[in-house]
Amino acid sequence: MSAAWGKCFDPAGARYGIPTYPWKYAPDDDRFATRRQLRALGLRPGGQPIAAQVMRVNRRAGNVRVAYLYRIDLALPVRPMTSRKWGALALAMLARRTCPKCQVTYSYCMPRSLGMCVLCAYPDTGTSPRRG
Repeated sequence: MSAAWGKCFDPAGARYGIPTYPWKYAPDDDRFATRRQLRALGLRPGGQPIAAQVMRVNRRAGNVRVAYLYRIDLALPVRPMTSRKWGALALAMLARRTCPKCQVTYSYCMPRSLGMCVLCAYPDTGTSPRRG
């Protein structure tokens, strides 16, 4: 067993406080799921504590990636989208697509690094300096 694999294997939870499994070695008994897996099932964690975690050590960078696992039997159904939520989402996306300087609405979101459209950010060239 490699040191990286042994660092990530703690099914009793003695080292990290919760059961920890290496990447792709979590139990297959349909008790646990990540947030994305819960969402695919039409569920959400619903305020429950983290039940377990899956760890992956990157040997090159030396960092650790963690995916938290939640119990499926304690998960709650996803809240439905109401018409008010859809309206708020549409207004937020409209604000992200509208340039605050020239008030033109584009079909894409404004770059957050510029805070405005490219034409307003670079009026002399008309293009960004990266493109030449």
